[in-house]
Amino acid sequence: MARFPRIRDKQMYIPSLLVKKREGQALEDEEIHFLIDGFCRGEVEDYQMSAFAMAVCWRGMNRRETTTLTQAMLESGDRLPRNQSQPDRLRVDKHSTGGLGDKTSLVLAPMLAACGFDVPRISGRGLGISGGTLDKLESIPGFDVDLSPSRSAEVLAESGVFIKSASERIAPADRKLYALRDVTGTVPSIPLITASILCKKLAENLDALVMDVKVGAGGFMEKLDAARELADTLAGVGHDAGLPTSVLLTDMDQPLGQAVGNACEVNEAVEVLQGTPGVVRDLAIELGGTLLLKMSQVDQLDQAREKLAGIIDQGYALERFERMVHAQKGSLKSPLPLSDAHVITARQAGTIAGYDCRALGRSVVSMGGGRRRKGDRIDHAVGLKVHHRIGDVVEKDDPVLTVYCKQNRVSEHVAVLQEAVNVSEHAVEARPLVLHRQFAEV
Repeated sequence: MARFPRIRDKQMYIPSLLVKKREGQALEDEEIHFLIDGFCRGEVEDYQMSAFAMAVCWRGMNRRETTTLTQAMLESGDRLPRNQSQPDRLRVDKHSTGGLGDKTSLVLAPMLAACGFDVPRISGRGLGISGGTLDKLESIPGFDVDLSPSRSAEVLAESGVFIKSASERIAPADRKLYALRDVTGTVPSIPLITASILCKKLAENLDALVMDVKVGAGGFMEKLDAARELADTLAGVGHDAGLPTSVLLTDMDQPLGQAVGNACEVNEAVEVLQGTPGVVRDLAIELGGTLLLKMSQVDQLDQAREKLAGIIDQGYALERFERMVHAQKGSLKSPLPLSDAHVITARQAGTIAGYDCRALGRSVVSMGGGRRRKGDRIDHAVGLKVHHRIGDVVEKDDPVLTVYCKQNRVSEHVAVLQEAVNVSEHAVEARPLVLHRQFAEV
């Protein structure tokens, strides 16, 4: 329910707020709630809210304004209820800004559940070259992402974790505003990004959140300085809104792990849960360890890493994942089937110097593994396997990519994919996985 009176003189009042923000002045809390409440009721027009988003994109918002915008969007809808039988059970989650091959949630969420946390995870669909967690899970036959509130509570009680889509009652203001931002060139605004992310995480009724901000050509934030600014804002606004938020900046100048594409990413996640080492496991442990440290479950990060490695190696995380899949009506027969395989090899000996992540991601989308338009059907069986990381040495004709695609369409993509792998004659240093840590402010 809206907190403020209905708009009576919108022709006079709303333009004055837009001018105020356009001129770089800070809006009062009541003015921000006034705009968001009116937008949700249809009394602030789409073109007016688009102008507001453009003014924010141009002039920014201070921390108080961003916190108020976050809370206003949260209050436009419902919150997930706490576990009535265990009201003191701690609830945690993670959010990623998205990146090529990022399947960390499929490992981290059940791993945290195996630690005794509740993990009520609301996820999304693919956006651009970044695959969506829901699309990946729907590679599993029968997996139901559209859980009712009552069924969500049952799955959480059974498994300690669910991963589902957002209902229309979770932050509807964000849903409406994002649809405008997407078509008006106002997505890349740190206050708007922060409010959009945190209003949905606040709706999960969490005790702590860890954020994974991807930095590089395969993620949303390409520059480290901009990513640091986003990390500072997320941690600060999360704290002010009552949600302790820690942020890791992580490398996205190359795909995360080997698999890119829906079914092949699920397969890789299951392999990690079975104990396979690699960067996906490493990142899940880093993110989970940050939460354990924040929740005072351990005294040092090394203790957290050791504990979480044991949770995986002893099979507890895999058991939670399988329990969640079963509770959400999925039938997991690992590995999931993939399309025909075609291997692309190195044209020269040298060192892997980089990847054109955009080209890799667009190729997967073009093969049917993502959406060009809302409503497009996804072919879950297409994708890529990336055989090496930056800094690895390869010989001529060594495999660098495996393409999973219908045989009659492979030739459309080979040339682009071959060019997307940069092999240098010179030595290249491996890139660190974690670039920066920003812990929640106090």
